[in-house]
Amino acid sequence: MSEFKLNPPCERLHGRLPKVGIRPIIDGRRRGIRESLEDQTMNMAKNVARLISDSIRHPNGLPVECVIPETTIGRVAEAAKCAELFEREGVGLTITVTPCWAYGYETFDMDPLMPKAIWGFNGTERPGAVYLAAAEAGYAQKGMPVFTIYGRDVQDADDETIPPDVAEKILRFVRAGLAVATMKGKSYLSIGSVSMGIAGSMVDHDFFEDYLGMRCESVDMTEVHRRITEGIYDEDEFRRALAWTKEYCKEGEDLNKETVKASREEKDRHWEISVKMAMIVRDLMIGSESLRQMGHLEEAEGHNAIAAGFQGQRQWTDHFPNGDFMEAILNSSFDWNGIRQPYIVATENDSLNGAAMLLGHLLTGRAQVFSDVRTYWSPEAVKRVTGYTLEGAAAGGIIHLLNSGASALDGTGEQCDDAGSPVMKQWWEITEEDAKRCLAATQWRPANREYFRGGGFSSNFKARGGMPVTMSRINLIKGLGPVLQIAEGYTVDLPAEVHAKLNDRTDPTWPTLWFAPRIDGKDGPFKDVYSVMNYWGANHGAISWGHIGADLITLASMLRIPVAMHNVPYDSIFRPKVWGSFGAMDVQGADFRACQNYGPLYGKAKR
Repeated sequence: MSEFKLNPPCERLHGRLPKVGIRPIIDGRRRGIRESLEDQTMNMAKNVARLISDSIRHPNGLPVECVIPETTIGRVAEAAKCAELFEREGVGLTITVTPCWAYGYETFDMDPLMPKAIWGFNGTERPGAVYLAAAEAGYAQKGMPVFTIYGRDVQDADDETIPPDVAEKILRFVRAGLAVATMKGKSYLSIGSVSMGIAGSMVDHDFFEDYLGMRCESVDMTEVHRRITEGIYDEDEFRRALAWTKEYCKEGEDLNKETVKASREEKDRHWEISVKMAMIVRDLMIGSESLRQMGHLEEAEGHNAIAAGFQGQRQWTDHFPNGDFMEAILNSSFDWNGIRQPYIVATENDSLNGAAMLLGHLLTGRAQVFSDVRTYWSPEAVKRVTGYTLEGAAAGGIIHLLNSGASALDGTGEQCDDAGSPVMKQWWEITEEDAKRCLAATQWRPANREYFRGGGFSSNFKARGGMPVTMSRINLIKGLGPVLQIAEGYTVDLPAEVHAKLNDRTDPTWPTLWFAPRIDGKDGPFKDVYSVMNYWGANHGAISWGHIGADLITLASMLRIPVAMHNVPYDSIFRPKVWGSFGAMDVQGADFRACQNYGPLYGKAKR
């Protein structure tokens, strides 16, 4: 059997996968009107379901299921029966579709916590747009934001195609809505506590509970040590994992001073502990059937954690091997068990960066990269230090994204599309060759003993240039709450000697992404690359492949998290229509006012 087999998609956490409920709304007047619209209305629902199922998977790789009631919905009793069906089936978000006028309030989806959208068919035979406008006005009056979808061009009544602009909004809504529903009821697991005074590792329960619908779990780092010491892990898997690590994880040059270099015997022991740490943190997150069979019934349960963070510094790393290998391999889309869904593990227990990583993964099904937003290199500074003139996407300067820990190996860019371009693939599309190239491009440098007195190993690679990426971050602001920052741009290739001169000025044992955000020259955070760095609200960022800023904005509006900065084109922004009532001429200000007005998605429910 291949060591890089593609594992079949599965749900490794407790709780049903959310389904998409599609509500076919019809003019309830009988004796001709309703009867003439039945087929058209139901076909709209079926076509939307087909679009969703053909286009989107859950981040675990399983197909997205859609639920459609047996009959169209024309009056309140039918709406109530549909709500009962959706509750039984585990629907997590709804899309209402209609080609005609109908009775708005009587046919509402009344669940205040469920993301909801309406597609009103743009046709002149029946006024679907009129229902769309009337229903949205009712939702606004009742305090339930709804996303409205209306095609730009008029369609004929018998045209069953979904126009591209409509399809784009439907899919954006569904990706974001599924993310909301998938997080609900899951856990963020803190392993340890506050790392080096980093505010993001001061885990804010109210944020996770009120905005994400999640609970916060915590264990001390001594639990990892206990399991290592008492052998609470699968010994057979450990032997296999260690052999795989020795074969595929190349050990790099040790740059430590001779006085603190570890011996070969010590390094071998560090490798063993690092592999055990990866297995144990995974088991802490999702549980383990192997542990159950071994009789460790309590430990076998796990914490149902969709994301986790490891404190590491300094109480662990001053004495034990660091968590870099554990974090990097769990965040990657492959390990000794083959190709599988990546985990989300934040270094230094930066829960807010972990939350941003989680949003990116849920929207894309791809591994995420955790980085320090380390240094802005102006073109002048690069020229002075290296003699090299930055060009292309990097002409305005670059940001050095660098961190010792949780950078997924997918971030090397060694996965390729059909044209040979660098990609971070959705995990179910990764091949054995992709995984091996990522591993071959990565060295594992003995950890810098000045930082990590207990030793360990840090991943070291240079990401390929030309990848479209999105950097995001959630920050908590006292008196305001959470805000989201987004910066789309590209990774950049530098000549090897230029990279070396710049990289050697910091810690050369860590993984690097050279990032050129897209700038616009206007006053504000995207005037130039320096401004992006200057406006960034924390020392960390979560990096996802692709320009997913528009999806993040849609998702943030569902959670009621305002976006403090972004460089997403205006035409791609999709929020509930009622946001315009908070100031249509001031889009960003309206976002803040709307989020403040409606409050966190689950805040009222908790109170």
